[in-house]
Amino acid sequence: MMYEGVLPVWKPEGYTSHDVVAKARRILGMKRIGHTGTLDPQVTGVLPLCLGRATRMVEFIQELPKEYEAVLVIGLSTDTEDMTGTVTEQAENVRLDEDQVLQTIGTFIGEIDQVPPMYSAVKVEGKRLYELAREGKEVERKSRKVTIHEIDVLTMNMQSDKPEIHLRVRCSKGTYIRTLCVDIGKALGYPSVMKSLIRTSTGNIRREQCVTLEQMAQLKEEGTLQSKLIPMDQSIGHLPAVRLTARESEHALQGKRISVQPERVLEGAASETLLRAYSPEERFLGLFEWHSSTQCLVPSKVFV
Repeated sequence: MMYEGVLPVWKPEGYTSHDVVAKARRILGMKRIGHTGTLDPQVTGVLPLCLGRATRMVEFIQELPKEYEAVLVIGLSTDTEDMTGTVTEQAENVRLDEDQVLQTIGTFIGEIDQVPPMYSAVKVEGKRLYELAREGKEVERKSRKVTIHEIDVLTMNMQSDKPEIHLRVRCSKGTYIRTLCVDIGKALGYPSVMKSLIRTSTGNIRREQCVTLEQMAQLKEEGTLQSKLIPMDQSIGHLPAVRLTARESEHALQGKRISVQPERVLEGAASETLLRAYSPEERFLGLFEWHSSTQCLVPSKVFV
């Protein structure tokens, strides 16, 4: 059976995102599978897999905000910014109060600048940073803008010699939570490191919807895996929708431009916004770009 849709998988510790895809291909007996955002091997969490034609949705799901739970340790730093690295600095007798920590963390909400860590997959002159780091090299990295939508402090243990803070962070694509932890420590005046990390959601896809690799295999054998798939149009439900007539639907499937009166496009859709297009029978036809200047829908991805 060939599956089509988005399968939310709970990535286990010790697997790369590519390992999960390879395992899913073996379990499901299909090649056309793509993941929607890399997680480091030691990180667990939500990893939506796009199956079949839903692989064409990967780029849009990747752009969605992510939510994480992280534990930040103050008073210790490593060369990888997490606990897998070599300790580079320690501080004794960390003295902070809860109000100071909360106020400092609050300053990171919004658009911030981040310098990618050396142990990351970012490429510099054709080589990934982690490859250079393993060679003992450190190169200058350009900072980039990321957005921290929300930070909630879940728990704080300030009595320890090295205080631990449990955070929930909702952020934009490309945010390094390791680096956020390090930068929070710097703002507090101490070395810091990320102790653990879990991705709890990608967009509206949450941990409660996920299946493990073992459950995937069992559900496939039982013939019930289809019930766990999110239809590909629902996976990008954040995009506005437009309903087409039967004639327009026919033209849409032929990849033609379609003239549409602006009032038929959902209010709030800006110029050159992507829209999900549906037939009168609520069949998902594909993604079309709305051009307000010409009042046309231009095909982007059509699903025949």
